[in-house]
Amino acid sequence: MAPRAKKKVGKARSSASLRRRVRKIIWRSLLGFIGIVLLLIALGAVVNPPTTPYMSAESRRLGGVSQDWVEMAAIAPVMARAVVAAEDANFCTHWGFDLPAIKAAIAQGSNRGASTISQQTVKNVYLWHGRNYTRKALEALLTPVLEAFWSKRRIVEVYLNVAEFDEGVFGVKAASQHYFGVTPAQLSDVQAARLAAILPDPKGRSASRPSDFVRKRTRAILSGAATIGKDGRAACFES
Repeated sequence: MAPRAKKKVGKARSSASLRRRVRKIIWRSLLGFIGIVLLLIALGAVVNPPTTPYMSAESRRLGGVSQDWVEMAAIAPVMARAVVAAEDANFCTHWGFDLPAIKAAIAQGSNRGASTISQQTVKNVYLWHGRNYTRKALEALLTPVLEAFWSKRRIVEVYLNVAEFDEGVFGVKAASQHYFGVTPAQLSDVQAARLAAILPDPKGRSASRPSDFVRKRTRAILSGAATIGKDGRAACFES
C-alpha cells in the first residue's frame, strides 16, 4: 500500500476511534446522570429534603423563609384529605398522571386541574417553577419514577411540607402558625380547607382573610374531603 493510502487509512481509523470514545463518554455520562437522579429520588422516600430550588431562590430574594418539617402523623388527617380533594381527587387511583383530567383540560383548552400532586411534588422538590417545555418534559419523566419509589402517603407528606402557602411561608407547619396560630395537628376542618383553597395561588389568596372565591372554594373542598374519606379515595395516604 502506498504511503499516502496508508496515511488516509490511519486517519480514518483514528477518526472512528475518536467517535467511539466520544460516544462512550456521552453514554457513560448519561448513565451516570440517570443513576444520580434515581438515587436522589430513592433517598427522598426516606430522607426529608432540606430545601428545594424554589424555596432556596425565595430565601435569597426575601432574606429567609419560614419552613419547619412536620411528620404526617402530626398533621390533622383532614389537612391531607383537603389538599387531595382540592388538587387531585383521584390521587389514590392513578400512577402519577390523571389521564381523564388531562383529556378534560385539553378539551377546555387549558392545563388547569391536570397537574397531579405527584407532578407538583416532583416540580417542587427537584425542578424549578415556570412554564417551559424542558421543565414539563423532565416532570413527565420523573413523575412515574417518584411513584415507583415513594408511597402515596410519603408523596402527600412531602407535598404538604414544601408547598408555598404565602410569600416566604412554606409547608403546612409554618402556614398553620402564620394564618391561624395553631399547630398542624390542631387544624380544624374549615382551617384545613382554607389552606387547601389558597392553592395554587398562595400569593394572591389568603386563608385568614378569605375572599368570596376562597370561601366558596373552601365549602367545595370540605364536601370533597368528606366524600373521598367515605368512598375510599383517601385510603392510600391515610393507612
